[in-house]
Amino acid sequence: MPTVLHAITGLSTGGAEMMLLKLVRAMDRERFRPIVVSLIDKGTLGERIEALGVPVFALGMQRRVSVLAGLRALGRIVAETRPDLVQSWMYHANLFASGAVIASRTRAPVLWNIRASLDGFANEKRSTAAAIRVGAWMSRLPRGIVYNSRASAHQHEEMGYLASRTEVIPNGFDCDEFHPDHEAGRTLRAELGLTNGDILVGCVGRHHPMKDHSGFLAAAAEAVRMDHRLHFVMAGAGVDRANPDLASDIARFGLDKRVHRLGERRDVPRLTAGLDIACSSSAWGEGFPNVIGEAMACGVPCAVTDTGDSASIVGDCGEVVPVRNPPALARAILTLAAMDPSRRAALGSAARARIVANFSIDAVARRYETYYRRFIGREH
Repeated sequence: MPTVLHAITGLSTGGAEMMLLKLVRAMDRERFRPIVVSLIDKGTLGERIEALGVPVFALGMQRRVSVLAGLRALGRIVAETRPDLVQSWMYHANLFASGAVIASRTRAPVLWNIRASLDGFANEKRSTAAAIRVGAWMSRLPRGIVYNSRASAHQHEEMGYLASRTEVIPNGFDCDEFHPDHEAGRTLRAELGLTNGDILVGCVGRHHPMKDHSGFLAAAAEAVRMDHRLHFVMAGAGVDRANPDLASDIARFGLDKRVHRLGERRDVPRLTAGLDIACSSSAWGEGFPNVIGEAMACGVPCAVTDTGDSASIVGDCGEVVPVRNPPALARAILTLAAMDPSRRAALGSAARARIVANFSIDAVARRYETYYRRFIGREH
């Protein structure tokens, strides 16, 4: 049985990290044995991956471990586990994986995995921008580069990533875990002290400038002036009452009684299924946003900004608006809110059917397996 070593920057809750969790859960364990290495720590997802019977190693690089020491540590793990293939995830881990395989003197093929769109460097951390630029120069080292969106692949090829290495495999969604649940709407309203007449608009995602929570709140303030039934549910790491920037924006827009900050949740499927409308307000950097596919799998229509492959995911099953345009996002929310409930439900059913047909995690896992066998070089 071939071993696939997955190297990832960290295991905190995020799009790439959640996709890795879903992938190792869905791949055929009789054909592939996964190992996971985090450059930082085990984060919030390490235990969940270990619970699947998958070994997880953490290098602790966030604790000021030097780059050289980190390369050596990853190289030792590669040398000891002798993987048949190394799949890295995100810019820093991509560079580390290629360097570690060279240092370990093994011959395992390395595949990179890039999960973000590339909208310039103004909004990137200095270290991330450097990793992206170095990645373009080193893109001849991996045997293949997996992108989760066509937009991302095109953008990276434009800046020098080797086009002949490109493979596009979209994110996959567990349509059993994320499914329509009418009871979820009732329990979520009860939790928030709301009534059946209120319309819940959700924005799920960690607090980060790329998610443009300020833009979402600006759109919320404009939309609620036109439709007093609207309430806005926000969830994700850092999206809570302890966040001063979020509190300042909510107060500035006069939304104290309309915005419900729930922080990081373990019941995201129930929370998502309880919404009437889901939003993704990201301003840049998205490749293939998980939150959009998860909401659609729950039968929830979406209003999203046009970044990465968001528009192609939604298709004609929701509303797509330009980035950094709160008035346009407000209009999209109002369009969906104004629909008769039966029409909105029909749109949500079409959204779920679109995800089931095109982006189920089982189908995506089979695509990864087929792709991996190409490099392992034998059938299993």
